[in-house]
Amino acid sequence: MSNANPSADADELQQTPLHELHLSLGARMVPFAGYSMPLQYGKGIVAEHRHTREAASLFDVSHMGQVRVRGEQAAAALESLVPVDLQGLARGRQRYGFLLDAGGGILDDLMLTHRARSGAGDAGSELFVVVNAARKQHDLDWLSGHLASRCEIEAMPRHALLALQGPAAATALQSLMPAVGAMRFMDAVWVALPPSVGDAEVFVSRSGYTGEDGFEISVAAEHAAALAGALLKLPGVEPAGLGARDTLRLEAGLCLYGHDMDTDTTPVQARLQWAIQKVRRSGGARAGGFPGADIVLAQLDDPSRVGRVRVGLRGLQRAPVREGARLLDAQQREVGSVTSGALTPTADAAIAMAYVETACASPGTELYALVRDKRLPMQVVDMPFVAHRYARG
Repeated sequence: MSNANPSADADELQQTPLHELHLSLGARMVPFAGYSMPLQYGKGIVAEHRHTREAASLFDVSHMGQVRVRGEQAAAALESLVPVDLQGLARGRQRYGFLLDAGGGILDDLMLTHRARSGAGDAGSELFVVVNAARKQHDLDWLSGHLASRCEIEAMPRHALLALQGPAAATALQSLMPAVGAMRFMDAVWVALPPSVGDAEVFVSRSGYTGEDGFEISVAAEHAAALAGALLKLPGVEPAGLGARDTLRLEAGLCLYGHDMDTDTTPVQARLQWAIQKVRRSGGARAGGFPGADIVLAQLDDPSRVGRVRVGLRGLQRAPVREGARLLDAQQREVGSVTSGALTPTADAAIAMAYVETACASPGTELYALVRDKRLPMQVVDMPFVAHRYARG
């Protein structure tokens, strides 16, 4: 599993609020981004993957960082660090974005939500930010270092984050929280917990990292185990671990930070420019103004500046192709390398994401992955490998 370190000292690992629940469910725990996390449960990764595609799975993603950015100028302040339209983000809506360095490289990718309560006024403006586990201290320092004079930056270490994912997720969650039935993809709302679970509110977004319909729930740590237990008692809901989460996100064509993007990658190279709204692009009302804007906007305006891009690959044989495999063209010239790859259950094929020279990025291009000195044929394909099923209607 990516980012897992089997040699890490278990005594040094942090635990999520659901740690004891994982053990009681028979999880195989592994080190991941400084935490002890469930890789899989008794039925195994393939079964958990398929169950997510067919019903609903509950994932513990409490290792992710949760941060509040608050104040009258919170949106404008945070917008100075990301190429995303936050000043135009409606209350109760979420956007995907990224922190960039001065060279346009991706420091981290984020989920950004305007979650100020109705009636709070501008002074109560709040953005809720979810960052990657391995980058949360970096991101907190980065945000504080750049924005502390303009708004309040507050980490939320006493909150858990649960992800309920799959086509049965909405029906299951509605039985506990009827209000979520009206949500659409990338909506976010405050919801009261059922009295049987706890006297508190949780913050729910209709989003996730599997390509399926689903929800992510930010909940105070003291209520996390009760909520997870209540969800796991619902028809069709089973636990799933990091292994299935990785194969699901790969099929969905979703990047994993540190693998499919990093500081050597711009959003345009990662083909994430869809997350940069027109208002932040050249000619927009608030064009630029974020770190690396000159480089990113130049690549958007002139694709010849990009050099290499992220692509999807489907193997013409069933042999898996893993991260780091070099890619050759028909003339045996090295043109790129694989960043994520696996033989996955729903795609039923060896699939991968890779960075290749732009001349080799067109769908249908045949490339060859070097695996143990063998040339395995692969074809550039459009992503996602498995169609997204978000609740957009």
